[in-house]
Amino acid sequence: MTRLLPHTDQAIAFIGGGNMARSLIGGLIANGWAAENIWVADNNAQQLESLNSKFPVHTSEDNEKVAAAADVLVLSVKPQVLHAACQRLAAIVQARRPLVISIAAGVRQPDIMKWLGGNVDVVRAMPNTPALVQSGATALFAAEGLSKSRRALAESVMRAVGLTLWVRDEHLMDAVTALSGSGPAYIFLVIEAMEAAGVELGLDAETARLLALQTAFGAAKMALESSEVPATLRQRVTSPGGTTERALGVFEDAGLMALFERALTAARNRSRELADMLGQQ
Repeated sequence: MTRLLPHTDQAIAFIGGGNMARSLIGGLIANGWAAENIWVADNNAQQLESLNSKFPVHTSEDNEKVAAAADVLVLSVKPQVLHAACQRLAAIVQARRPLVISIAAGVRQPDIMKWLGGNVDVVRAMPNTPALVQSGATALFAAEGLSKSRRALAESVMRAVGLTLWVRDEHLMDAVTALSGSGPAYIFLVIEAMEAAGVELGLDAETARLLALQTAFGAAKMALESSEVPATLRQRVTSPGGTTERALGVFEDAGLMALFERALTAARNRSRELADMLGQQ
C-alpha cells in the first residue's frame, strides 16, 4: 500500500537534477507525491531529458522559473556553485517564502540564509549515498524558530530516501558528515579488505565478493532489527577460544577502535575547513 506523505499537494522544486535529486524524486512519487507538483531545474539538457524519460515531472533549464513555482525549494547543486545559485534566486525566495532545504554538503545554514537575502526558513540536510537506493541516513538541522509543520514537511521530503533525524546544534553536522556522510566509503573499504583477504586464503574472487557483500548486508540488517547494541551482538557471535575471538584479537592489537576515532576526527575537521572556505564566498 502506498504510504501518503503529508503536504503532497504542495509544489516542490529542485535546483539541480543530479543523482540525489533523482533519488528524492523517485522516493517522493513512490510515497504519494504527485509528479505534476514536482519541478526540476538543471543547466544540463541531457540530464533533464533523462529525468523526464523516467518521471513525468516539470523540467526547465531556468532556475528562476522553477523556483517561482515552489512551496518547497530543494537546493541540490554542488556546494561550490550554491552561493551563485542562491544569489540569483534571492528575489524570488524573498517574494514567495518557500521552505528551503539544502542538501549541499558542508554549506552552513547562516551562509545560505544570507545568500538568499535573510529571514528565510532554511533546513540543512546531510543525506548519504545509500539514499540512491532509498536506504539513506539523513541528519537535519534548522533554527529554533522553524514551525512544527515545516519541520514535518522537511522530514517528509527527506524520509523518501531513508531514515531522518534532527541534530540540535549545527556544528554537529560536521560529525554527521564524518560518520554517515563519509561512512559508506568506510564500509566499502571493509568489504574490499574482506574480499581481498578471502582471495588470499584461496577463495575465487566472485565467491569472496559475494560472501563479503552478503555478510556486510546481513550484519547491518541484524543490527538494525535488534534491540541490542552492536557490542552485545558482537559478543554473542564471539565464542570463547574460537575463530572469531582470534580474529577480533588481531583487530584489537592493531588499535582498530582508536584508528576509527582518528579517521572520523580527520573527516570532521576537514568538513569544518570546507565549510569555512565555502562560507567566505
